[in-house]
Amino acid sequence: MPEPRGLAIVGYGKMGKLVEQLAPEFGFRVALKLDEFNNANFEGLTAENFRGVDVALDFSIPSAVRRNAEGIAALGVNLVIGATGWLDHLEAVKRAVERNGTGAVWSPNFSIGVNAFFRLVAEAARLLAGQPEYGAWAWEIHHSTKKDAPSGTLLKLVEEMKKAGYGRSIDTASNRAGTHPGTHEIGFDSAADTITLRHTARSREGFARGALQAAQWIAGKKGFYEFSEVVFR
Repeated sequence: MPEPRGLAIVGYGKMGKLVEQLAPEFGFRVALKLDEFNNANFEGLTAENFRGVDVALDFSIPSAVRRNAEGIAALGVNLVIGATGWLDHLEAVKRAVERNGTGAVWSPNFSIGVNAFFRLVAEAARLLAGQPEYGAWAWEIHHSTKKDAPSGTLLKLVEEMKKAGYGRSIDTASNRAGTHPGTHEIGFDSAADTITLRHTARSREGFARGALQAAQWIAGKKGFYEFSEVVFR
């Protein structure tokens, strides 16, 4: 049996704990855990801490992602970014990965089902782009502690619709309440009918498993990838 790869978990909250629980199924041992108590000012990003780490998985907060990514890439460690709300820094993170010759996988959502949903929504938008009687909406709900609204997933869905040629206005809305793990809905409405496409997450486990699948894939590779390139390669 091959030796397990070393995994660092950056951001040891609910998702980080779930990743730790599932990591052995994916051939990883958790070699390092960083959180607000030992990495508040990025002091945990040291060569000594990351010795024996093959891949780091970042489920921290949006404001920390860029500095985490730059520090981890400088240590020569590959990265999976599971945090959300950080896409204003996407190009800076990509440059850090390329400059240091490491590998990274990012996504607004690591659910395999959501990544299939992106493609289904894009195809629906393409088919209806030339039908002006169809208006569109995009809506989502998440738990009350989610920091970004609209979610990165909803923004990605709207982006995919526009890239597919849907040039009309897309009414967008978000709700935050309770402990809901996440529902995203895209709709098209005309005087004749309504089409509704919806993805509902039952738990966080799908996100954790997708992130660990990405970590398996990026280990030993170089380059900057979106998760859909991993799942549907």
